Amino acid sequence: MIYKRFLLGILLISTLATLAQNPLNFGSNIKTADPSAHVWKDGKMYLYTSHDIECQPDFFMKDWHVFSSSDLVNWTDHGACMTVDDLTWADNFAWAPDCAYKNGKYYFCFPAGNGFKDRVNPKNSTKWMGIGIAVSDSPTGPFKDAIGKPLWTKPYANDPCLFIDDDGKGYIYFNGGGDYLVAEMAADLLSVKGDLYTMDMGGYKPKREGPWVFKRKGIYYYTMPEDNQILTYYTAQSPKGPWKYQGVIMDEENDSNNHHSIVEFKGKWVLFYHKWIEDKTSDCNKKQRVTCAENLYFNEDGTIQKIVRTDKGVGNTFK
Repeated sequence: MIYKRFLLGILLISTLATLAQNPLNFGSNIKTADPSAHVWKDGKMYLYTSHDIECQPDFFMKDWHVFSSSDLVNWTDHGACMTVDDLTWADNFAWAPDCAYKNGKYYFCFPAGNGFKDRVNPKNSTKWMGIGIAVSDSPTGPFKDAIGKPLWTKPYANDPCLFIDDDGKGYIYFNGGGDYLVAEMAADLLSVKGDLYTMDMGGYKPKREGPWVFKRKGIYYYTMPEDNQILTYYTAQSPKGPWKYQGVIMDEENDSNNHHSIVEFKGKWVLFYHKWIEDKTSDCNKKQRVTCAENLYFNEDGTIQKIVRTDKGVGNTFK
């Protein structure tokens, strides 16, 4: 009887371990954040993330990583696809990236910068950030800086979203600049076409971090971490708006920032995001960020159902 109970206990532990998919298991203790998710022509899910170096000071970040999976349970770590050492115009702040595919090439859209942010005396800060474009023949890189400079130097910009519409036109949305801005990209995705455009957000423009834009059934979705923490969204009939505020996708957790992406995979929709956890194996006594995923559902009218964080995540939905 004791032996049977022992076996049942082992089975239960194994089952719970299988069901617990958050944070995502990348096969190492790497700390990742700001996941940008894409499904490319091979049908796999690719995640482009920023990399929280263990115990880093104040978001000093040096490279970006790529992971891929066919079932969102078993992941391949492809390592760093690019580092700030590859740049001539920045040496720090390898923050939230994005990626796009066009004309047989993969375009890695990334923020980087230099200087120092003085959080005690902000007037002494010298920090600056801009957005670059790198290119590769492979979705996992390595990516090479394609223009040797940021797309623009003013306004300050980070956390880009590079959205390719059904007609092949590219648009870049980003954090910074003091407003809700978008720019159309040139056909080769290596420069901005025309001026930055201030979007009509229906009169509601809260503080936010990097946006994520996608399209479903003819509706454009502009999603963002409102107040840097709560995931909320707008909808529109064009990639430049005007936008209508729709409400909350996911609440904040422990007064911590969030960053996300939303993508369709094998006929179902998934939200990727990061959360903060205490890692008992870490050398520093502070919470650090890890990447998670949840299933996402739409209502009949195209609105998004509110999501609750879970340990299970997407489970074995895609196996």
